[in-house]
Amino acid sequence: MTATATPHVQAPDAIRAQFPSLARKEGAHPVAYFDGPGGTQVPRAVVDAMSDYLFHHNANTHWAYPTSAETDEAIMEARLALADFLNAAPNEISFGQNMTTITFHLARALGRRLGKGDEIVITELDHHANVAPWRALEQERGVTVRVVRMDAERGTLDLADLERQLGPRTSVLAIGAASNALGTITDVAHAAKLARAASKHVTVFVDAVHYAPHQLVDVRAFDCDFLACSAYKFYGPHIGVLFGKHELIEALDVPRLDPAPQHSPERMETGTQNHEGIVGAGAAVDFLECLAPDAGVHRRERLGAAMTELHHRGATLFKRLWDGLGAIKGVTRFGPPPGTPRTPTVSFIMKGVPTTDIARHLAKRGVYCSNGDFYATTVIERLGQSADGVVRAGCSCYSTMEEVDRLLEALSGVRTATAN
Repeated sequence: MTATATPHVQAPDAIRAQFPSLARKEGAHPVAYFDGPGGTQVPRAVVDAMSDYLFHHNANTHWAYPTSAETDEAIMEARLALADFLNAAPNEISFGQNMTTITFHLARALGRRLGKGDEIVITELDHHANVAPWRALEQERGVTVRVVRMDAERGTLDLADLERQLGPRTSVLAIGAASNALGTITDVAHAAKLARAASKHVTVFVDAVHYAPHQLVDVRAFDCDFLACSAYKFYGPHIGVLFGKHELIEALDVPRLDPAPQHSPERMETGTQNHEGIVGAGAAVDFLECLAPDAGVHRRERLGAAMTELHHRGATLFKRLWDGLGAIKGVTRFGPPPGTPRTPTVSFIMKGVPTTDIARHLAKRGVYCSNGDFYATTVIERLGQSADGVVRAGCSCYSTMEEVDRLLEALSGVRTATAN
């Protein structure tokens, strides 16, 4: 392939053919899954990889018989895949139950060296999985937590306020790369630069759960020390992934058992892990890579080509969705508009109609959307919607324009249907 050639990325129909769940129907309606921000559907290849592991290689690790050695190899292959996905080294990739559990574990470890006078900076724009673990250190260690405001009108982080909250006592900056409620993408590389200019001893932690399905993560470009994401948001099983700089993991005072491995990255993994989930996480990366099979020699090149094209397709779908929502009477949209740094995720309300009623009406017509606060509680409060929450719709790699139009058509009839 020449340097100027455009890599081929699988067409939407070819991608959709890999997801058995898309055959589901709600009555006469084929199901359109717009609930990807809460968890995507899973392609056949991921489930096959997990089944193959459980049927043919299932064992515990580090023992002197074949299935144990095969398990060790399978876990290493997954670390290699996730390392390419995040632009890390395999000894910087660890796994856990989910991002929330991982973040509590990491916060507890970091907190062992913190106390009064240390400050942790969090944001209003974040999922509470990137809030509660740090708030817990207020009680446990006496640290001070500073909160960066969001601009509720724009749905973005107030970067000027971020700069004000940072200082020489900042020990941790915990920041999200993208809002799971609004789709807002935050310039975390810029935030890390501000943090390191303000404090010589700051640790930068990035929540990339909502970012990772839509943009190729680059922990080196982010200049973060730790980053967490969840495989079930990018077509994998329910398992969390943590990147941590090797030297920091080695030095971290992690709550652990004395006989457990001391070396990175296993020292971050408490107890026996979800081996089939780890295999599935690696398979999810392989699925994304295989969407652009001719895009380069290295896996990360293929991932980059696939993710770039999927982002472009998602942006096209999102514009149709955003504009269509704006044309429906009584609908209020939240978050940045098309053409700004964002994912193809939008939240909205319809005046006078409870969000649960909206979600149920859409579901009866085969359109699956979630509603509530999505654990981004502060965001929803700042939007003035804490009483009922919002409806959220997100496009994924299998979403189509026809499905977007079906969502809009179904939503147009909500008021009449719910009044009857």
